[in-house]
Amino acid sequence: MSRIGRKPIPVPSGVQVDIDVSNYAKVKGPKGTLEGQLPECIAFSREGDVISAERSNDSGKYRSQHGLGRTLLNNMIEGVSQGFSKQLEVSGVGYRCQMQGKQLVLNVGYSHQVFVDPPEDLVFAAEGNKITVSGCDKQRVGQAAAEIRGKRPPEPYKGKGIKYAGEVIRRKEGKTGGKKK
Repeated sequence: MSRIGRKPIPVPSGVQVDIDVSNYAKVKGPKGTLEGQLPECIAFSREGDVISAERSNDSGKYRSQHGLGRTLLNNMIEGVSQGFSKQLEVSGVGYRCQMQGKQLVLNVGYSHQVFVDPPEDLVFAAEGNKITVSGCDKQRVGQAAAEIRGKRPPEPYKGKGIKYAGEVIRRKEGKTGGKKK
């Protein structure tokens, strides 16, 4: 049995969860509304303020979808109640980030500034050399953070660029580092 799939999903107060017959979930909470299709081979049952995920068969497809279905629904519930956020760090001489209204402006070594518009339902914030992407959909927060990081990924020689907070960049030696006499 899937260890993750067996865990019950707590539903906080103020969150409404509706799952129809075809496993299409609508979750509404204080941070917003999320909708999504859950795996059809998993049955969800609600008892009070706890939802459990059950599989009716032990075949390979059902077993592989058990933990996934439970995690998708849990992320939707957690997103509309608490929200998700990712932090990025800008490092390098002359590299800066700032906000112009809702738009993120990056100075990351190009001859021009890079402007990044936030997708709807997501919020960007820049303070010093840190960028925060926050929203209720975990997948969209991660994708937006990856797109910002893709504007100038960190390079391995000096470590300049945009990286996730806490990310360790493997450093390489320069041309003279490998010479032996």
